[in-house]
Amino acid sequence: MTNVSTGTKVIDGDGHIFEDFDAIAGFIPKMYRHPMKQEQMNSRIFPPLDHLHGSRESVSPAGLSGRGRDIGPEEWMAFLDEAKIDTTVLYPTAALAYGKIVSIDWAVAATTAYNDWLSETYLKRDSRFRGMALIPGQDPAAAVIELRRAVEELGMSGAMLPSNGFDTDLGSPIYWPIFEEADRLGCAISVHGGCHDGLGMDRLNRYAPVHALGHPLGVMISFASIIFNGVMDHYPNVKYAFLEGGVAWVLMALERFDRSHETHMEFDPLKRWGPQIGEKVSDYIIRHAQEDRLFIGIEGDEPLLPTAIEVLGAQSFVFSSDFPHEVSNEMIKEELDGIRTNEQLTTSARDALLRGSAASLYRL
Repeated sequence: MTNVSTGTKVIDGDGHIFEDFDAIAGFIPKMYRHPMKQEQMNSRIFPPLDHLHGSRESVSPAGLSGRGRDIGPEEWMAFLDEAKIDTTVLYPTAALAYGKIVSIDWAVAATTAYNDWLSETYLKRDSRFRGMALIPGQDPAAAVIELRRAVEELGMSGAMLPSNGFDTDLGSPIYWPIFEEADRLGCAISVHGGCHDGLGMDRLNRYAPVHALGHPLGVMISFASIIFNGVMDHYPNVKYAFLEGGVAWVLMALERFDRSHETHMEFDPLKRWGPQIGEKVSDYIIRHAQEDRLFIGIEGDEPLLPTAIEVLGAQSFVFSSDFPHEVSNEMIKEELDGIRTNEQLTTSARDALLRGSAASLYRL
């Protein structure tokens, strides 16, 4: 299906599903499915995102448009037709919190079950659906095995790591075996926000700023860890994505990282840890972006997008619908049209935002 206004096929680099917990529970190993606790288990497969999402009164454009949470494959396919989107890469909703699972065994069982459910329910249903796996970082060795299975057996494009939830920062050597396997597979590793606690806003009494700040703060902290630990140098065959934070955070990172790296030099005689003394961090980041390793999720209406493209290049930015979360169908279509008609963007930049960058990131 080609978009008639630009001739460019559209890839949605960050769509979401609403989990069917009863169905996912069917993929949980039988040893965990005690008949007396089945209903309780189904409702507790994943922990809560945080204490900030609930116990509040607010309404979203999606709710005002009449769209509810009864979204499954049929509703998703209808949306793809309506928005003229050719492919979407699917991420979770409740399972954005999977990094908070404390039990190592349960983390393995829940992520494996989710991946099997996503494959059976969506990926095998329509070729326009692509998936990103959940992998149990609570046990990096098990995460390596599940990443390999998800890519090689289930045909997924890589794995999602939570920006907030694992025991330590994502660039820590604890997780390097995951990146090593992703490097071997040549797949994507994406960092996605969703859990906003522990970022300094735990008692903020209004939710809009929590949502506004939580996503970029989470991905920027993870980005800092991956950059300053040299993960992109050690594992250059991985595609690294940072999603649902907009574009302004990466401009802030370029500015702040340069100044702090210059004034707080850390000696690294073995040259293991990313940007070196005398090297500008911004140059280091831009180099990885231009070498097709770094991708940032955008939604199409960010006023600083042309500036960010001027700095990093259009190849680094991936359109994200975020369907079926808070935005309405009309808002998503308007954002796509905003990219198509943005006179500050070249034709090649528009094509990269609508398709090319996502095709490279997910190797479609």
